[in-house]
Amino acid sequence: MPATQIAANLAFINWTVLTGLAIGSFGAVVVGLLRTSATRGYLGFVAFTASIFAGLAWLSEGGLPNPAVSDSMGIWDPAWSGPRAIGLGIFAILALGTSIAIFRGARSVRAAAPAAAGAGFVLVAASASWGGSTPGSLLLFVQLALLAAATGGVWAAMILGHWYLVTPKLPEAPLVLFSRLLMAVVAVQLVLFVAWVATGAGPAGLAGLGALSGSWALFVWLRLVVGIVFPLIVSWAAVQTARSRSMESATGLLYINVGTIAAGTILAAGLYFGAGLLV
Repeated sequence: MPATQIAANLAFINWTVLTGLAIGSFGAVVVGLLRTSATRGYLGFVAFTASIFAGLAWLSEGGLPNPAVSDSMGIWDPAWSGPRAIGLGIFAILALGTSIAIFRGARSVRAAAPAAAGAGFVLVAASASWGGSTPGSLLLFVQLALLAAATGGVWAAMILGHWYLVTPKLPEAPLVLFSRLLMAVVAVQLVLFVAWVATGAGPAGLAGLGALSGSWALFVWLRLVVGIVFPLIVSWAAVQTARSRSMESATGLLYINVGTIAAGTILAAGLYFGAGLLV
């Protein structure tokens, strides 16, 4: 049964969510350093949460099933398991170091460069671990990067919305930018969902829209409606409310998006690891 197969891969889903939160929120820190006037306290705090999420993801590595006994992970390359775990641990430490540097006054993106490189390596190692082939690894890298950008990005945007509630004189530009970037990421997810379902991307290879009508159809449709379309609409609304400085409304909308985007990430991970579907 599809639900049973998803449940059997909860360890991979948990890894994907935690790693996405870590890498995506740290990416928001990099954007904040490069493009915004976000406060030192906000950027340092988000970098700190990124290190915590990365540490939890590193701990979750020990709960991943052994590829030799996993029914659903025939595409797993165990040679990348060690480098992936080491990369996560190093990224967690470097993100913490970035947080400390920002709290001490660093505003240059150079302070975040080592951790950003570590995050990139984690995505490469995970894609090589579970992609199954070079083309499959490239597709999985894109998927994991987008899931991280959406999951961690909405977390960082929601936290920023809270910052306005205690620092009302902050300009609206940072929250508008983060909300627009989030909307763009979800829009790209929508385009790729259509392309991947139509071409049967992923290990299962269900071309011709087969994913929309097979035994996994309910979860695929939930991924589309709950995890992509609805967050896209809410992200657009968050941009409009942030532009009008209705920060409480924008924060509330981003709260909603935290839940729906996280649900979409859970569904996307479950469908990949449980059914071999890239959506």
